[in-house]
Amino acid sequence: MTDFTGKTALITGSGRGIGRAIALHFARLGADVVVNFFRNRAPAEQTARDIEALGRRALLVKADIGDLDDLNRLFEATETAFGGLDFYVHNAASGYNRAAMEQKPKGWEWTMNINARSFLFGTQKAVPLMERRGGGAIVSITSSGSTRVLPDYVVVGASKAALEALTRYLAVELISKNIVVNAVSPGVVETEALKHFAAMESKENILQKFIERVPAGRLVMPDDVAGVVAFLCSPAARMIVGQTIVVDGGYLLTVAH
Repeated sequence: MTDFTGKTALITGSGRGIGRAIALHFARLGADVVVNFFRNRAPAEQTARDIEALGRRALLVKADIGDLDDLNRLFEATETAFGGLDFYVHNAASGYNRAAMEQKPKGWEWTMNINARSFLFGTQKAVPLMERRGGGAIVSITSSGSTRVLPDYVVVGASKAALEALTRYLAVELISKNIVVNAVSPGVVETEALKHFAAMESKENILQKFIERVPAGRLVMPDDVAGVVAFLCSPAARMIVGQTIVVDGGYLLTVAH
C-alpha cells in the first residue's frame, strides 16, 4: 500500500467533491494536507476537521487561484506551515457555460485564469518547494471536453485543452528535477451537484440513460478519481510522464467519435 507518511499535499478546490475525496485519501495514506477553498468555507472547514481526525495536519487557506496574488499567498502559506511540498493537485475549476457565440471576454478570462493560468504559475511556486524534498508529483484534473465537443462547454473545454498541453510541457521540463507531472480526466462523477442536476431533470431520466451507456455500469465516484491521483503520485508511477489518464468506466470507448 502507498505510504505518504511525512509528505505534504496541496489540493486546490479541496473543500467539496473530487477535491475533498483526494484530500481525505491522501490523509488516509499519511500525508498532511493543504485544503484550499474560495467561496464555500463551511465544507472546507469540515474537510480540514476530517483530515485532523485521521491524525494528519490540515492547513485551511482561502484563495482565489485565478488571482495571482492569492495564488502566491496560497503557496507562501504552505511554505510557512510545512517548509516544503511533495504533491500538488490542481483540481479547482470554474467556467461560464454558454454557446460560443454568446461568450464574453470576462467569462473567457475568468475561466482561463482559474483553470489553466493558475496551473502554470502554481507549478512555478510548487517546484522550489518540491526540490527541497528531493522531487515530487503534480497532477492536474481535466475533462473530456478538452478533446470532445460538449454542449455550451467551449470556454471550459478550451481551458482544459490548455491545461493538458501545460501538463505535457511541464512534464518534459520537470522530470529532470525528479518531479513527475500528469493529468487525470474523470468521466461524469457522482457528486452532490450532479445529484441536484439529476433531480431537476428527473422527467427525462438523463442520469439513468447515461449510466446505461457506461460499460462499468455506474458513474465514477470521487474516490475512484482520488485513487488514480494517489497512484500517479506514488513511486510506482515514476515512469508515467505527461500523460492524461481517463477514468470514466469505459464510456468514451463506446460512444461515437
